[in-house]
Amino acid sequence: MSRAVRPGAGHCGIEAAVQVIEGKWKVVILWALGEEAPCRFGVLRRLLPGVTEKVLTAQLRELEADGIVHREVHDEVPPRVEYSLTPLGRELGEALAPLGAWGQRHLIDAAAGAAGA
Repeated sequence: MSRAVRPGAGHCGIEAAVQVIEGKWKVVILWALGEEAPCRFGVLRRLLPGVTEKVLTAQLRELEADGIVHREVHDEVPPRVEYSLTPLGRELGEALAPLGAWGQRHLIDAAAGAAGA
């Protein structure tokens, strides 16, 4: 599994991790692949309303280059491509889970409480 070397990320683990997940859609892609994998490109697009085909393709390629996402091309007609998390990607998802729980407690729950007030 190849991983891109991240310039300037040699001293701070958080900075290195953020460089891997930076981008509007990467964290949501990780969430979607954690929920439903393997996942075809069209299914991912439906799970991520608002993402363009071009951006989704670019973000998936970057995650693949970083060893987070596995892309499997099936030799069929028409061609079928499926995406899934690598072991490294699953580990990253586990590391992000507490951040998601924090967001649920402090942002989503708070917004729901404010709407009910």
